Amino acid sequence: MKIIFVLILISLLIALGFLAAFFWAVKSGQYEDDYTPSVRILFEDTKKEKK
Repeated sequence: MKIIFVLILISLLIALGFLAAFFWAVKSGQYEDDYTPSVRILFEDTKKEKK
């Protein structure tokens, strides 16, 4: 029975870690631009030619 409580505690700690990482990503601006990645393939890259 003790192992169930240990596994629940470990799973809660992992879940809290993922939740903290998600909030950190949102706070740092990871999800602000949701349009550009979907159309980035349509942009033509301009490469500079070496002389």
